[in-house]
Amino acid sequence: MTKAIAGGVALSAILTGAALADPAVIYDLGGKFDKSFNEAAYNGAEAWKAETGGNYLDLELQNDAQREQALRRFAGQGANPIVMAGFSWTAALEAVATEFPDTNFVVIDTVVDQPNVQSIMFDEHTGSFLVGALAALKSETGKVGFVGGMDVPLIHRFYCGYAYGARAVNPDVGLTENYTGTTPAAWNDPVTAGELAKAQIDSGVDVIFAAAGGSGLGVLQAAADAGKFSIGVDSNQNHLQPGSVLTSMLKRVDTAVHNAFNEAGDDATFKPGRIDLGLADGGVDYAVDDNNAALITDDMKAKIEELKAGILDGSVEVHDYYTDNACPL
Repeated sequence: MTKAIAGGVALSAILTGAALADPAVIYDLGGKFDKSFNEAAYNGAEAWKAETGGNYLDLELQNDAQREQALRRFAGQGANPIVMAGFSWTAALEAVATEFPDTNFVVIDTVVDQPNVQSIMFDEHTGSFLVGALAALKSETGKVGFVGGMDVPLIHRFYCGYAYGARAVNPDVGLTENYTGTTPAAWNDPVTAGELAKAQIDSGVDVIFAAAGGSGLGVLQAAADAGKFSIGVDSNQNHLQPGSVLTSMLKRVDTAVHNAFNEAGDDATFKPGRIDLGLADGGVDYAVDDNNAALITDDMKAKIEELKAGILDGSVEVHDYYTDNACPL
């Protein structure tokens, strides 16, 4: 049996028995339990289930070819809404949404202009600005690093916000930027990410932001092993290496999925179009808890809160990579 046929059989088996109007979530490549982006989506679905007692369908993709097939089968069996996590859903959703006009779709990290699609975008650059400032405040060497996953505009947006935040508190801070790859495999390659982190540490970097999905776990481990600091992403990853993870840049994919399950299945509450989530509504933020509170001094926190307030009132501007596909530092 070929992988393509096996994948189709597995997908068919997962979708068989789907209950009418159960919501569904389809994770992006990298795995449901990546401790980052996909797991945030899962946690949102689980929170909805615990709160409502309802059931939901979910699917972990094995390859890009499954995207349209998964959407058609979920929609064909009555799932509503169908939530997709990840920017790579654009083409598949554009093709399938028109075929199922009575199904509501919610996609995270890309925009699809259809009357039955809600597109949720996050202000990653502003959250990344805050953790970049925190990294520069914490650094003793004056050198901070960034390890991204797939080399794509979305992750450049994270990096650019991070770089601007670091420069906001230390104009002379050194910045090192690497990516684990150029294909979707980059999201699930902690070995390569760890090697990149080790190389940065050898060059003098002592705080590294990992915006790399499951690959980021390699960065967190490398920093902990070297006695340096890392910064997690999407989910709160502070607990993964307590005392070494300086903070995590929260991207509330969990909230987006939870809200979609609550609202998007009902045409009376479904809001098609683009929704942007940022600092003002808690869509992005930085995480402080018992695992990292001792790493952040009162002065550091006060400075970050000052910058956060400035972003909110417009007195602090954060360059958005999406506006010009550039990071003009």
